[in-house]
Amino acid sequence: MKRVLPLAAFLAVAALPGFPSDVFAQGQPQSLASVRIDPVKLDTGYRASKVRGAAVVNEAGERVGTIDDIIITRDGRESYAVLSVGGFLGMGDHLIAVPYSQLGMVESRIVLRGATQDALKALPEFKYN
Repeated sequence: MKRVLPLAAFLAVAALPGFPSDVFAQGQPQSLASVRIDPVKLDTGYRASKVRGAAVVNEAGERVGTIDDIIITRDGRESYAVLSVGGFLGMGDHLIAVPYSQLGMVESRIVLRGATQDALKALPEFKYN
């Protein structure tokens, strides 16, 4: 109860006209843009936690790998899927990175068009730092 009252008091003061509406993070002013999000669109999307570990197939339906991880660059402009190809139960697998934009969704399956397991194994190995 003691924590609720100060928060309620702050919210009451913050609602007053003239109260500074700037947002600060680590002492620096930040600007936040309001973005309208369509919950239906998000509801039909794919959560990263569900994509990780998912099988990746080619357009013929042949399994060519598994998604090991998803990496987003620091600037947020690019994302990559780290795929595990070959191996069995994590032994002898070969990790590669492909631009996430090359993956597609077809009938709830992740598809990497034109891929074969041999072609993916021939790509340079990706290693985590």
